[in-house]
Amino acid sequence: MSFEKSLRIPTDRVGVLIGKSGNIKSEIEKKCSVKIHVDSETGDIRINEKGKVEDIKPFKAVEIITAIGRGFSPKNAILLLNDENVLHVIDLRDFAGKSTSKLERIKGRIIGEGGKARQHMEELSGARISVYGRSVGIIGEANQLKLAINAITDLCCGRVHGAVYSKLEAARRREKRDKLQLWEGQNIFD
Repeated sequence: MSFEKSLRIPTDRVGVLIGKSGNIKSEIEKKCSVKIHVDSETGDIRINEKGKVEDIKPFKAVEIITAIGRGFSPKNAILLLNDENVLHVIDLRDFAGKSTSKLERIKGRIIGEGGKARQHMEELSGARISVYGRSVGIIGEANQLKLAINAITDLCCGRVHGAVYSKLEAARRREKRDKLQLWEGQNIFD
């Protein structure tokens, strides 16, 4: 079976994908067993597997490149190599419609002053969040994604930041309590 995938990323993200002296592109190629062809003029990317496709690595390369195109740093995009992590993209036009002023207001609510809202949601959910263009990208495990998606959706719908943070904090406490109960009553020395 032969793997080939084409996609396009914004031209202003091509340099991030390639990296200094091609180091990011080379790292993705090596870790995902693929060959990446980049057209820096158009942002067109073609990914081919090297050898046989025996696992999901080439598909992870697609996800990593998509994440970089959605504004993630290569460091955060590489987190997708962990099989538990996935990328989810929310189109903010679903909340703002065609209004550019409403779109900018929603982006501002998600980012917060000096990036503090986004950073606080990342800390409380454990997910990585990127606001870029007309979308919000989220990288994380299933439970982290769920928390971050709910928080971002709440903010997009006009919910107050404090209420969103309280909901995230409560979910975090529940998760910690559940983990403690999992270990309760077990003798770890047996």
